Amino acid sequence: MLTEGDLRKGPNLATPLLSTTTGSWRLVRPVLNPKRCNNCLTCWLFCPEGCFTRGESIVSLNLDFCKGCGICVAECPREALILVEEGSNDARVSER
Repeated sequence: MLTEGDLRKGPNLATPLLSTTTGSWRLVRPVLNPKRCNNCLTCWLFCPEGCFTRGESIVSLNLDFCKGCGICVAECPREALILVEEGSNDARVSER
């Protein structure tokens, strides 16, 4: 049985500590354009995995648990996120 000590306070919910990451099987990943992000935290609010944390000027993204669902990309009002194929070095982020 889990105790309070077994939980970490994630950005959205208290989640059990995992010894392995779950983002290793995704096919696409979100990429953040820092010039477009205004730290509104809409991505944080809608991310089902809690992969976003608030930074000083922009959010930071933890890809260890990101499954590539694209909800953050669809909900971002400033279009600061795009999905790219896993393993690619997509330059479109700087062109937008």
